[in-house]
Amino acid sequence: MVRLPPFAWLGVAMLFLPGPHEAGAQLSTGDVHVYITLPDDRPPQEQVKVELIAAGNQVAETFTNDHGQAQFLGIVIGTYHVQVRGEGIQETESEAFEVDARKASQTVFVRVKPSSENRDSHRNSADPTVSAEDLRIPERASREFDKANELMSKQQWQKAVDRLEKALALYPNYPQAYNNLGVAYARLGDSEKEREALEGALRANDHFAPALVNLGQMEMQQHQFAAAEHDFERAIAVGPTEVRTLVLLAQAELLNTQFQEVIETAHKVHAMSHASYARVHYVAARACERLNRLPEAVSELKLFLQEEPSGPFSAAATQELAALENTLR
Repeated sequence: MVRLPPFAWLGVAMLFLPGPHEAGAQLSTGDVHVYITLPDDRPPQEQVKVELIAAGNQVAETFTNDHGQAQFLGIVIGTYHVQVRGEGIQETESEAFEVDARKASQTVFVRVKPSSENRDSHRNSADPTVSAEDLRIPERASREFDKANELMSKQQWQKAVDRLEKALALYPNYPQAYNNLGVAYARLGDSEKEREALEGALRANDHFAPALVNLGQMEMQQHQFAAAEHDFERAIAVGPTEVRTLVLLAQAELLNTQFQEVIETAHKVHAMSHASYARVHYVAARACERLNRLPEAVSELKLFLQEEPSGPFSAAATQELAALENTLR
């Protein structure tokens, strides 16, 4: 049987971790996750179109899901902004943001206003499920949040922290502000304050998936694999199933030695559009090998190489594949 040295599989999986912690990694592409909200912090009732713009040209377009979320996968590094338009809202452009070579994903929050013909009905609509946390965010807090986003796009992390803390002083139940505060503290290397901020986001809204994902990534870095697995599962349960979150879950399951669960999660990813996430097959191959299911490990490595023939792990995967096939002869 072909096996890596003890615990080497853990190191392989940790190499795949994305997020603000991998400051030394250099990536050629990244993912953009867009969250659209109305002034009362809820998503638009209708789907809206989100266009990704670079140098005045449309790079890609997509539509939001029921939670006001959209994503662009495998975007080449560079400077972008998004343009949002749709029924019932005013056309809105975001601030410029950078997809850079040091992090695998970029989160963009865009606040849109109801169109003039929709404003009165939106204001007067009765929703018995609205809680105190769903009330309109004060304009001053919203302005501080937007200024912080602009500073974060320029990687001015401490100045962004100052703006976000002002926003939270004005509106303490502001999950997006807490979440971004956690991201800023991560980039400043303060894991204790990062955790406090992310937990604050979840106190304000325990269904806020971005904070759950960020908390899970922090726990992965701290080798709290069971906690990370739990948080990724919660994020999937409370929001739409995103490929990125499933891939993170597969990694957490591998590191938590839940090998069968890894394989099942990888199969879910493979059934979805998963450009730039071929690594899930490498993780699944590791789980199959640990379960002594070598033919399945071979199949997963072949899928990985088919989807990523020239990536940073392709050479190692090719060698492992050859060794496994030799063992099975």
